[in-house]
Amino acid sequence: MRAIAVTLVVLSHAGLTGIAGGYIGVDVFFVISGFLITTLLLKELDTTGRIHLTTFYARRATRLLPASTLVLVTTITAAWLWMPATRFTTISLDAIHATFYGINWRLANEGVQYLNADTPPSPLQHFWSLAVEEQFYLAWPLLLLTLALTTGKRRTPIIITLTTITTASLTISILQTATSAPWAYFGTHTRTWELATGALIAVAATPLTKLPHPLAATLTWTGLAAILTAALLYTEHTPFPGTAALLPVLGTAALIAGGTPKPRHGATILLKTLPFQQIGRYSYSWYLWHWPVLTITPHILDIEPTIPLNLGLATGSLLLAIATYHLIENPTRNHQWVKTKARRGLATGLALSCLAALTAQTGAIKPPQLAKGHPAIDTATAVATANNPETELQRIINTSTNTAKLPANVTPKVQTARTDKPDHYTAGCHLEYLATAAPGPCVFGDPNGERTVYLLGDSHAAHWYPAMDAIAKARGWRLMVRTKSACHAASVRTFSAALKRGYTECPLWRGQVLAEIGQARPYLVVVSSSGSDGNPLLNDDGDRLTAPAELVDPRWADGWAATFREIRSPRTKLAMIRDTPWPGHDVPECLAEHSHEISRCVAPAARSIALPGRQALVDRAAKAAGVQVIDPVPWFCAGGSCPSVVGNLLVWRDDDHITTAYASMLVPLLSAKLPK
Repeated sequence: MRAIAVTLVVLSHAGLTGIAGGYIGVDVFFVISGFLITTLLLKELDTTGRIHLTTFYARRATRLLPASTLVLVTTITAAWLWMPATRFTTISLDAIHATFYGINWRLANEGVQYLNADTPPSPLQHFWSLAVEEQFYLAWPLLLLTLALTTGKRRTPIIITLTTITTASLTISILQTATSAPWAYFGTHTRTWELATGALIAVAATPLTKLPHPLAATLTWTGLAAILTAALLYTEHTPFPGTAALLPVLGTAALIAGGTPKPRHGATILLKTLPFQQIGRYSYSWYLWHWPVLTITPHILDIEPTIPLNLGLATGSLLLAIATYHLIENPTRNHQWVKTKARRGLATGLALSCLAALTAQTGAIKPPQLAKGHPAIDTATAVATANNPETELQRIINTSTNTAKLPANVTPKVQTARTDKPDHYTAGCHLEYLATAAPGPCVFGDPNGERTVYLLGDSHAAHWYPAMDAIAKARGWRLMVRTKSACHAASVRTFSAALKRGYTECPLWRGQVLAEIGQARPYLVVVSSSGSDGNPLLNDDGDRLTAPAELVDPRWADGWAATFREIRSPRTKLAMIRDTPWPGHDVPECLAEHSHEISRCVAPAARSIALPGRQALVDRAAKAAGVQVIDPVPWFCAGGSCPSVVGNLLVWRDDDHITTAYASMLVPLLSAKLPK
C-alpha cells in the first residue's frame, strides 16, 4: 500500500497527465500510519500492560530522522549553491520548521497571504505531511496511555475516543475547506481524522479477522478502486480535503480492513508482488528525495522542467532512496549501541535535528551572493529633476534594456524584494483574503487635509500607494486607502483560486467601501485592479464561468461600469489607472539566477499587457462614465521591451507587483495625470 501511495504522489508531482489527483497518496499514508502505530501501541499495551513512551519516541527518532536529516542538509546545501538567492531565506526557515515538525502550520499561514500565492513551492514543502504525522504521534500515545491508566485495557473507551476525534476533525475539515483551503489542507486539526481512521481499524483488527473471505476480498478491491478513482478524477481545483478526502481515506480503510483476514483472492495478490514490496520498503526515503530532486535539478541544469525530465528525475530519486535505505536508514536504526537504550535513540535524534537546524541557520547567516556590475544612474533623482520626466524615464528604460550585469546599487535588493510592501500593509490597511474590515480608519497623506481622496482596488491598486501617499501629502489631501487582496474594483463575483471557492468576502467588502464612498462624497477616487484572469468570474449558479472571451469580457466591462455608477457624483472625480505590465516571470528570481546577464529578464512589451481586448472594453466603459483613464505602460516599457531593472531601480517585487521604490519614482508622472 505504501508503494501505491508514494507512486501516486511522485507521478502527480512529476506532472504526469491524468494523475493530477495523486496528492491523495498522502491521505493513504495517513491511514496506514495511524493503523500501524496504533497496532504497535496496542500490542505493547496488551503484552506489558503499559506503553513505554521513551522507547516509542526513540524508535520514531531513529527510524525517521537519519534519512530526513540527510535530505534536509543536502537540500539546504543544494539550494544555497544552485537555487535563486531570493529564495534561500525562505528555504532556510522552511528547513528549521521541517526539522522540528511545524512546517505544515508555516505553509498554512503562508498560503493565505495573497502575495505568496504565486511563490514557487519550497523544495521542502512535502515535509508538511511528516509534520502532521509526528504531531499525531506526539499526542496519540499519551492519550492512549491515559485511557489505559483510567479505563484499563478495554477497547470501548478507545473506540469512543477515536470516533469522537474522527467526527470532530472531519467536521472541521469540511467546514474549513469551504472557508480557508490552505489551513484545511495543511492543518493537523483537519487531517487527524485520517490517522484516527487508521487507528480505528487497528482497534477493530481482531473482529475484522473473522470477516468472510469473499466479503474481505471485495473490500480490498473496492478500496483499491476508490484510491485509484480519486487519483484519476481529482485535480488541483478539487476542494480538498473536506468531503473529497472521504473517498481515498475510506478506500484505504477498506483495503486494510479487508486484508486483515488475509483473503486468498483479495488485492493482496497484487500488493505482495516483488515490485510493490520493494517500492514500499523504500517509500519513506523516496518520498523524502523526490521533491527536492524535482524542484532543484532544473535550476542546476538551467532548463525548464518537462514531464520526461521529471520522470527521469523521479527515477533518479528512487535510486537515491535505495541507497539511503541501505546506507543510512537501516544501519542507524539497527545499530546495537542505539538500540540498547532508549535515551541513546533520543539523543541521536536530537543531535540529528540540531545538525539540520544548524545547517539551515549557517546558510541564513551567510546567504548566497549575486554577481553585480557597476552602479547605475539614480533613476528617481534623474526623473524628479528632468524638465520632461516621462521623456527622461523613457530614455533610461531604453538604456536599461541592454544592461548586462545587475547594478551594484539596485534598489531594493533583489534578495529581499519579495518583502518590499507598501507601508499600509504593515498598518493592516491592506486586507487579505478572509478579512472584510480594516483595524482602523486607514487615513494617510495629510490627515488634516480639506479634500478627501480614495484609493480603491486590489493589490494592483495597493502597489500605487507610495506614489498616491506622496502626492496626497504634497497637495494636502486626506488619502483613504481601501485595498484588498485579489478583490477587483469592478462589481463582479469571482472564484478564488487560493480559497478554492467563491470569493464571498470580496463583494461584501467592496459593497461596504462603495457605500462609505457614497456617504463621504470625496473629491477624487482613484481605482485600479489586476487585468489578469487569475480569479475567474462566477456564473449565475456560483460556479466558475467557462466561456469564450467575447462572452466573458463584456461582463467585466459591465462590472466596471457598475462600480463607476456607484461612485460617480457631481462632487466626485474619478480616475482609473490601467493595470501595469506583467513581466511574465518572477522578476527577483530571474535576476538572482541571471545576475550576470539580466537582459534575459527583459519582458517583451507585446506580451506584457494582460488581456488587451478586455482592457479596451473597460476603457470604453470608463470614458462613457467620464472617468479619466491613465495608461502607465510608457512608464515601464520602451522600444517594445520592459526591463526588470530601470537604472538602479528594481521594477517588480514578484511577477506582477511593482516595488515601492519604483512606485515612488513615478510620483511626478502620476501627479501630472491626476486631477488637480
